[in-house]
Amino acid sequence: MPSTVVHCALAGLLAAALLDEFDAQAVAVVLVATIVPDLDAFAGFVIPGGHRSVLHTLLFPLTGAALLSYDTRIRESSFVRRRWRARGVRVAWVSIAAVAFAGIGLDLIGGGVNLFYPLYDQFYELSGELVLSNDRGLVQTFVEFGHGGEAARGSTKQVHINSGIDPNRGAEPTNVERIFPVAQSGWQLLLILTSSFVLAVRLWETR
Repeated sequence: MPSTVVHCALAGLLAAALLDEFDAQAVAVVLVATIVPDLDAFAGFVIPGGHRSVLHTLLFPLTGAALLSYDTRIRESSFVRRRWRARGVRVAWVSIAAVAFAGIGLDLIGGGVNLFYPLYDQFYELSGELVLSNDRGLVQTFVEFGHGGEAARGSTKQVHINSGIDPNRGAEPTNVERIFPVAQSGWQLLLILTSSFVLAVRLWETR
């Protein structure tokens, strides 16, 4: 399961690649936006199954994109552009992309998310492989046509995604172990190190 550090690592790479005016402040905005979906870990205390549902829904970044599009393309005077200029618009778009790909996307392949909550209450997990075989040709198992349901994991009534904040559904014993992961695999650690290196270089170049 990707940790908040891993989410921020991918978001940092997106920031380094997509921000025009690159500096620590702009990167910080992107990273803070990326962390927001993980705050729904607290929702589990109020809504069973709320973790990976309330703020991990695709409606979250889509709503942000719709509001930003309306503000910058339809309104006569854009609030974002008036207050933060074109730089602010760029940072906002990169933040929305980071939420979608680094905040929600990583969790979609790491345990699953409730993609369309609350319109449709169903957790999905993206798993499978895409390979080129000299015997079978191009083979993909991410989407199994004709079978259906392989990616579906259940609703908020059936699924609980544990976290250090809310390890188990319902009441927990006082001695319950709370784990706050940093890196749980080699690729996650490599992503963290790579992102740290890239951000450090970019910030050094713009000092």
